[in-house]
Amino acid sequence: MEALKNSVNRVVGTKQVLRGLKSGTLAKVYVANDADTFLYQRIVTAAESAGVPVVRVPTMKELGLVCGVEVASAAAGIAR
Repeated sequence: MEALKNSVNRVVGTKQVLRGLKSGTLAKVYVANDADTFLYQRIVTAAESAGVPVVRVPTMKELGLVCGVEVASAAAGIAR
């Protein structure tokens, strides 16, 4: 989580993470355990297919705070 907090090359949100995985620009993905099951599975499956490690975070609220946004976030990633 510290790497995500200090990274200047991060993306926040499901759409951005899926886009980054598709384009191959992400080195690591963070996903919240309390995210919607469909979104959670979609992100994890896409990350595994892309060969990108997935870090599970307890809550969406915590992930949003670490990323510096004022809303909860289901996913975030660090760009290569």
